[in-house]
Amino acid sequence: MNDTVENIISNTGSLMVKAIKHLEVELSRVRAGKANPQILDGIMVDYYGNPTPLAQVANITTPDARTLQLQPWEKNMLQPIERAIIASNIGLNPSNDGNFIRLFLPPLTEERRKELVKRVNSEGEQAKVTIRSLRRDGIEAIKKLQKDGMSEDAAKDGEASIQGITDKEIISIDNVCKDKEKEIMTV
Repeated sequence: MNDTVENIISNTGSLMVKAIKHLEVELSRVRAGKANPQILDGIMVDYYGNPTPLAQVANITTPDARTLQLQPWEKNMLQPIERAIIASNIGLNPSNDGNFIRLFLPPLTEERRKELVKRVNSEGEQAKVTIRSLRRDGIEAIKKLQKDGMSEDAAKDGEASIQGITDKEIISIDNVCKDKEKEIMTV
């Protein structure tokens, strides 16, 4: 295989790895019964007119397995943080005592666990669609090279390499989703 095909295979593989990293980040935000500060990662707070990530305006700690505690760097940020959490629709009600905001995570019901597993599987399917799209793009790039004069054998080898990487990454997605499902269903 020539260098161009190697580059296409390498780029396709690295993009697929990035897709799986993205899946892992998304799944880390799915609540599995334990308090995890990553649940709050996507929340933006109005900080003097600028949308700012919650982690940049408050210290987030987990005093116990079912509680998240937020201590704003500035006292006047309590209300904006509280409003941002309510608006984020993560299913948690903030409790403000004037110094801290506490988020109590209720124990997960069986029904809620099943909903979370469906969400995990949905995220997994999205990742698989991304992987397949990357495979298609890589194979199309190789076919374009074949039209420009590359040998058919080299093209077939490149396509087989991309398919091998794709199969490996799909299995990786399944394993990540199974691990998260097991974590959610553990009482």
